Amino acid sequence: MTRKLRVGVVGAGIAERHLAGYGWNKDLFEVPVLCSLDEGRGRDLCAKYEIADYTQDVETLLRRDDLDIIDICTPPDSHFDLCRRAIEAGKHVVCEKPLFGSVAEVDEMAAIVARANGPKLMPIFQYRYGTGLQKLKLLIEKGLTGRPFLTTIETHWWRGRDYYEVPWRGKWRSELGGGLLGHAIHAHDMLNYVHGDCADVFAYGATLVNPIEVEDTAALSVRMKNGSLASLSMTLGSRREISRLRFCFHDLVAESILEPYTMGRDPWSFVAGTPEHQARVDAALAGYEGREDGYTRQFELFHTAILSGAEPPVTLQDARNSLELVTAAYASQRSGQPTVLPITADHPLYRSWLPEDARAPERIAS
Repeated sequence: MTRKLRVGVVGAGIAERHLAGYGWNKDLFEVPVLCSLDEGRGRDLCAKYEIADYTQDVETLLRRDDLDIIDICTPPDSHFDLCRRAIEAGKHVVCEKPLFGSVAEVDEMAAIVARANGPKLMPIFQYRYGTGLQKLKLLIEKGLTGRPFLTTIETHWWRGRDYYEVPWRGKWRSELGGGLLGHAIHAHDMLNYVHGDCADVFAYGATLVNPIEVEDTAALSVRMKNGSLASLSMTLGSRREISRLRFCFHDLVAESILEPYTMGRDPWSFVAGTPEHQARVDAALAGYEGREDGYTRQFELFHTAILSGAEPPVTLQDARNSLELVTAAYASQRSGQPTVLPITADHPLYRSWLPEDARAPERIAS
């Protein structure tokens, strides 16, 4: 019989989507407790998802010896401290995006996890597991795409003034960045997931849609280490919301659906250069084994990793790659020059991309 893992969830916003994902994996997980400072929303979620215990005290949660996993669904500026405390309490950790506020914090957390010698930390990048994107990965693995040329990614969503009525949104210190960090980061993770590391980035960013501190519109040109190029655009001022990923290879063009929040899912189109190659592509896709997607699939894979001792399906290095792209974009935007990756400890934004007046006092690494 499969061992169920017990999860304590922290937060009551995006946490509902996590709870739905655990709900689709009832044979693998149970959620006995939820922690939230918002008692109304927290108790509502407990009732909806039949969670026995509610608390506002995260220390109470961390001290429980009946929990295997702490799932962190709180505002971005709290992620590092909560992850650290959970890892040091001996718990595995799931943490929403954006993981942390700097590349340095990812590196510091990697050292904390290594010292703890057991607990695993999995960042959330659930869009990876959409069936359309997984089919593209299958075709790449089978050698049916050919050499990559160009990728275009559009994250064109709408966020009005009401969205920023939530006090922590739109502010450098609490949200840690704008649409590039909090909205387009999933699509940009899919770029790394398909093509590997970025080599350099040139970026423009602007605040054009709402009177907020952070950017809500950006355009990036990226050179990948595999030699291909990418063009990434993000705005929170698109009255028609779309997300689109388009991958041009020598032998194939793969294009996503336009659904803004499920662009990784089917039906993607895969158009080959010749009828003969189209037949090979179609035959490979016909053999694709369908699975659950999104949070459901990522949580399922995390369960397997914990019980087998393997690496999580999404790793700290994956989160580092996404935050390197963000760091490079902010650096390029401010300097007017391309930024070379990787982002190392001698880079001026390694410890924070926040403007100087928005930075908290620097922590001393433990």
